[in-house]
Amino acid sequence: MSSKLLKFPHLLEELPPQWNSRADLKRLTDFNFSAMACLWALVVLVLMVTAEAYVGNSSESSFCTETKECLLYDLVCKTDEYEVRHYSPTKWVSTDEESFFMEAATTKAFRKLYKYITGTNEQGVKIDMTAPVVVKMKEKPYWQSSVYTLSFLLPSAYQESPPTPTNSEVYFTDMPDMNVYVRSYGGYMFSMIVNHNSGLLKKDLDQVQASYEQDFHYAVGYNSPMKFLNRHNEIWYQVVGEPVCTAPQK
Repeated sequence: MSSKLLKFPHLLEELPPQWNSRADLKRLTDFNFSAMACLWALVVLVLMVTAEAYVGNSSESSFCTETKECLLYDLVCKTDEYEVRHYSPTKWVSTDEESFFMEAATTKAFRKLYKYITGTNEQGVKIDMTAPVVVKMKEKPYWQSSVYTLSFLLPSAYQESPPTPTNSEVYFTDMPDMNVYVRSYGGYMFSMIVNHNSGLLKKDLDQVQASYEQDFHYAVGYNSPMKFLNRHNEIWYQVVGEPVCTAPQK
C-alpha cells in the first residue's frame, strides 16, 4: 500500500469499497501510469506531425501544380517587390556541378538526382518528385566558373530516414530554420533571367538597408520543363538579423 495511504488512513476509508484491497489499488496505479504514457505518446506524435508540416500537400500552395507534396512556409510580411518567408528545417538530397553556366551544371546535376529518386539507391526505393527544385549559387561575375548545388526536397515520408545514395556525389543537405527574402517571376530559369531577377532583388534590399547573406543566393523553380504557361520561379536571399519589410522607393 502506498506511503500516502499509510500516513493518512482516512483516504483509504474514502475510497470506494471495491478499491480497498491492495490489488485494486495497484490496478488503479497501473492505470494512471498507462494514461500518462498514452498522453506522452500523443505529445510526441503531435511534435512529429508539426516537424513534417512544412513538407505538405501541394493543394496548400498555388505554386505546386505538378507534384503531390511541396515545401510550405509562413508568410512574415510582403511588399509590392518582395516577400519575407519563414521556412522550417527540412532535408534535401543534393549534388554539385561546376560550370561557367548554370544551365550546363544543373542539367548534369539533375540526371544524378533523378537516378537517385527513381531507384538508384541502396534500398532500391522510388521516391516521388516534389517541388520546388533549388539551386544554390555563389555570387560571382558571369565570366567566372562556379560550383552550383542542385537539391530536391525529400517527401515527408523520407524526411527522417531517406534511402542511402549509391553515388558518392549525391548527399543529403539539412536546410536550417530560416527567413528568406523572395522575389517571384515567370518564364524559364535561364542564367540571364536568374541574374536579372537576383540583381533586382538585391537592389531593392539594399535600398531599404536590409541585411542578407551576401555570398550566395538560391534560384528556385516549381515547374517541369514540359509546363509552358503560368510558370513560377523565385530568387531567395537568406535574411541576416531582423527582416525588413519596407517598400523600396521608386
